[in-house]
Amino acid sequence: MNKLASVLAFDLGASSGRALIGELVSGNGDELPKLKVTEIHRFPNDAIAVGSHLHWDILRLLQELKIAIRRAFQEGYEPQTFGIDTWGVDFGLLDSNGELLGNPYHYRDPQTEGVIEELAAAIGKESLYEQGGLQFMPFNTINQLYAMKKSGSPKLEAAQTLLLTPDLLTYFLTGAKVCEFTMATTTQLLSPLTQAWNVELMERLGIPSKLFLDPIKPGTRIAPLTAAVCTELDVPPIEAVAVATHDTESAIAAIPAKGDEPFAYIVSGTWSLLGSELHDPIVTPEAMSLDFSNEGGACDTYQLIKNIMGLWIIQECKREWEEQSSNLGFAELVELARQELPFRSLIQPDNRLFYAPGGMIGRIQDYCSKTNQPVPQTKGQIMRCVIESLSLRYRQVLGQLESLVGHTFSGLYMVGGGIQNELLCQFTADAIGRPVWTGPVEASAIGNMLLQLVSLGHCTDLKEARSVVATSFPGGVYLPSEEPAEIAQLEAAYERFNQLHF
Repeated sequence: MNKLASVLAFDLGASSGRALIGELVSGNGDELPKLKVTEIHRFPNDAIAVGSHLHWDILRLLQELKIAIRRAFQEGYEPQTFGIDTWGVDFGLLDSNGELLGNPYHYRDPQTEGVIEELAAAIGKESLYEQGGLQFMPFNTINQLYAMKKSGSPKLEAAQTLLLTPDLLTYFLTGAKVCEFTMATTTQLLSPLTQAWNVELMERLGIPSKLFLDPIKPGTRIAPLTAAVCTELDVPPIEAVAVATHDTESAIAAIPAKGDEPFAYIVSGTWSLLGSELHDPIVTPEAMSLDFSNEGGACDTYQLIKNIMGLWIIQECKREWEEQSSNLGFAELVELARQELPFRSLIQPDNRLFYAPGGMIGRIQDYCSKTNQPVPQTKGQIMRCVIESLSLRYRQVLGQLESLVGHTFSGLYMVGGGIQNELLCQFTADAIGRPVWTGPVEASAIGNMLLQLVSLGHCTDLKEARSVVATSFPGGVYLPSEEPAEIAQLEAAYERFNQLHF
């Protein structure tokens, strides 16, 4: 097989980051090209507490990216371009000299407590939704900036430019300041209808509009590595591409959907993002009341999508058990859950009780106690409670999505690291009563690569890029149970679940 292209993808999540090489190789005969993916570097991404604030260690992340670039060439790869995708909403502020003003805040920083309610009272919830099109989440960029304004932050006063996390890291490497579209839509300050910044809203809130650059489309080629970086790393000046830099949107780009039929998906990781790809946003009172976001996607698409708490709850429980000297892996914990009685206890995963880090096991037990359910005690009981609750929440949100788009989906695609939890995939199929199609695991990194390949001209559009995914990464399928007794038990549990409070 002939190598057609080589690209470098950086995929940074809330707990770890990775660098992967994507090599597009020609197929045999009439076959489509295939994408070969190799991980070359993985590193932790830990939140840092300083005083009363929680920060990202952004310079450590930059150093890890440099290590990976050097390693790529040392190991004989020759990537033509690189792209960075990360979590949404967070940002760094640059002064008039282009220097970073302090460590960026972590989206779980407590400074935004109560800001949603304050802004809703001042501006009106309906007006905020019309102007931003986003689910009301405490970490949205608008809330962070307003909290900084309220506190009289000198960083906000001195700032000349705001760069969202992947754009900030790209700037450190290339010297180019850009604002990529998919990330811009996570701020709640960009109009989904006009794709322009809501300057009037910014001025009303005291947020300087001068900070914001005009968004560029995913797939735009930006600039090569600076001469200083090339000298430091002893590498050639490979070019940065503005991929779908919000990791969710990169993951959606890698969903191997076929044809032009509408499809629904879950991007499963720390968060579960459930939605459908559309050509136009839906900014209606119904969408607002159901708390759906309109996020920009790759290749002129919009994602009608909802954040669900996801595997964060399980990750926090596992971290607590590790602190208690229990070193069971995720697979072992899932196996313990498999052995427990079904639907013994349920939680509403999106209850704010489960948002903050620390004390997760106690909060699960407290929620079950206050809702008059058996209190889960063992690791297996707690895991089963969370996994079953997530699957029922997926069913609930899928129904809401279908009511908004006026379409019943034939099944559900699941991509991302969460699909390694086979019990969650099976429970989800059972809960929705339809097939669940899984894969790929490294969806964000693969979508990142696909946008680079589109920019290089090796894929003509998103449809062709997704065909490469389907050819390169055969997925799995989970079929729902057809046992009448199991279906009846699930329906009774779903009725109980619908009565749980947020």
